[in-house]
Amino acid sequence: MPPTSPPAAPALFDAAMARFAAEPPALPLAVAFSGGADSTALLLACAERWPGQVEAWHVHHGLQMAADGFERHCAQLCARLAVPLRVRRVDARHAPGQSPEDAARRHRYACFDALAQAGQALAAIKTVVIAQHADDQAETVLLALSRGAGLPGLAAMPASWRRGGVTYRRPLLGVPGPAVRAWLRARGESWVEDPSNGDARYTRNRIRAQLLPALEAAFPQFRATFARSAAHAAQAQQVLDEVAAGDLLACGHPPAIAALQSLSRPRQANALRHWLRRDHGQQASAAQLEALLGQLAACTTRGHHIRLKVGQGFVERQDGAIDWSPES
Repeated sequence: MPPTSPPAAPALFDAAMARFAAEPPALPLAVAFSGGADSTALLLACAERWPGQVEAWHVHHGLQMAADGFERHCAQLCARLAVPLRVRRVDARHAPGQSPEDAARRHRYACFDALAQAGQALAAIKTVVIAQHADDQAETVLLALSRGAGLPGLAAMPASWRRGGVTYRRPLLGVPGPAVRAWLRARGESWVEDPSNGDARYTRNRIRAQLLPALEAAFPQFRATFARSAAHAAQAQQVLDEVAAGDLLACGHPPAIAALQSLSRPRQANALRHWLRRDHGQQASAAQLEALLGQLAACTTRGHHIRLKVGQGFVERQDGAIDWSPES
């Protein structure tokens, strides 16, 4: 019987929540709650399992008329469950050259940071749970492939991580999306549908509507195999990060040009990516990194000038080293 057939589907969700509870989250916890099917199911399950220890965090992105309705739906469900609801409103419009999805994600996590800090004066939230599931993970891998991403992109979404003193967890990454909805239907629960999820202008939506059904037909186990590939990529990236940290320690702070030149070109690229991400929170494009490597290779005289746009600023030569500074 296929794993998402109606009799088995609710059990898949229940099994995932049982595994989550077997390694219990630090309480109290917050559920990132959009009002959609996935976060609705997660909120219901957490509120039942840990009554009085759960609150909901809703981000009103201000991007569409339906957003006010989303908030009302969330407030009604939270009132029924006696779960506190905290709402943050943001203008999540994207900047020129930035993807709408990336802009919304950045605003969302900034809201989570603010909510976590605000809660420290009350009952400090120890864990935030997010309802992304196996289909979301597969979409993320395919999206990364479509963009020619490296290992960080192919590693997709981690099951847990720390941010600002709070643990974030994704307990549903092994659950197919249809199984989440089957669990809700079995309980007679409703949810809101984001109209933008059907907008074919977004690559992720085209992947969901066109590629996932084809993969389901050709490779029924694709969710599990994609998840394994993502885990392998994450493990390999961890090794590369450790190599980069050692190389940067030898190169100094900021990195000395001569020390970088002593590394092979792939190790230079790995060290520079790690340096930009770790020390400056920047992600260099493939073209930017290739240009920087070319400038480093050509830097053989004291008078060689380096000033390259990388991320949201510039990498510049400072005597015998390079450093990054934000765009003024």
